[in-house]
Amino acid sequence: MRIVMSGGGTAGHVFPALAVAERLRASGHDVRFVGSAAGQEASLVPAAGFPFDPVRVASAQTRLSFRAVKALFMSLIAARAIGPTVRSADVVVGIGGYASAPAILAARRWRTPIVLIEQNAVPGVVNRLAARWARVVATTFEATAARLPSSANVVRTGNPVRREIAAVPEERARRREEAIRMFELERERRTVSVFGGSQGARQLDRLVAGAAEELRERRDLQLLVAAGPANVAEVAPAAGPSSQLLVHVEGFIDRMDLALAISDIAVARAGSGTIAELAAAGVPSILVPYPHATENHQAANAREVERNGGAEVAAEASLTPGSLAEVVSILLADEPRRAAMSRAMLAWARPRADERIAELVVEVEA
Repeated sequence: MRIVMSGGGTAGHVFPALAVAERLRASGHDVRFVGSAAGQEASLVPAAGFPFDPVRVASAQTRLSFRAVKALFMSLIAARAIGPTVRSADVVVGIGGYASAPAILAARRWRTPIVLIEQNAVPGVVNRLAARWARVVATTFEATAARLPSSANVVRTGNPVRREIAAVPEERARRREEAIRMFELERERRTVSVFGGSQGARQLDRLVAGAAEELRERRDLQLLVAAGPANVAEVAPAAGPSSQLLVHVEGFIDRMDLALAISDIAVARAGSGTIAELAAAGVPSILVPYPHATENHQAANAREVERNGGAEVAAEASLTPGSLAEVVSILLADEPRRAAMSRAMLAWARPRADERIAELVVEVEA
């Protein structure tokens, strides 16, 4: 099969798509990507060894505006440019983001079957429009189906995670010991990990730094903070010599499997990729949705996990260092509840999402 995967913009779109592409390539299929020349796919896809065709696109909007008209015009030009590539493909897979529009439009023109991957509870504008043309829409969240056309064929596959993260529940003890060495943590302390995403989250880091001051007398507790390279200075002072609390700050954590394995609870943003990793590892979580996410989709993501019992949701606007410290302390003191949250996370997770999506792509062409 010849498969074109289209879209991207952020690592959160690209990494799961690469996981699916690797599954397809391992089965002997030919996979190439189409995406924005300015998006993260432009570097991540070639680095993974896949052919990449760059296109010029602009972000789309749901309301009528000059920017929306410009975005449509650029997508139509790009769709014409990649028409021959799409026409020769057996399937086009839209991976989300405005950069997926040109290939989807070309697929519609040439009647090439379309598969969509929608990672968030609130689908993006391109996927909402394209869902009526797609053979199948693979989703991470149950709530997504209600926000798509009733005619859409929706299958909840989950969001692909790295294999080492999917293995955490079975290998937790070994990876926990490795994490203690790598992050210079202590075996006897319980661990609260903070994940703000690949670039960190400044406001979340500030709240955590304040909460660390509130928790400074806790000899039984340690914080592992992925602050983002630009935000290390926001949290680093909390690790001062006068504090009994142990705080380890990283600009970026490459071995997320180790960080998840040692986490008793996590404080995190509510991006789809972050939630998928937390769920696959069975980590009870306090989710703090990014309040400026498009269409507030992180809040919708977080609420579904909360309804399923795996997380608590804390709105950033009402959160203070004191209230965050209190929520953390209450949850750490309630071991039965944390165990129940961990089971709920694992039950909600779909750790083999990459396999299932690859199967759907192959089934569509068949």
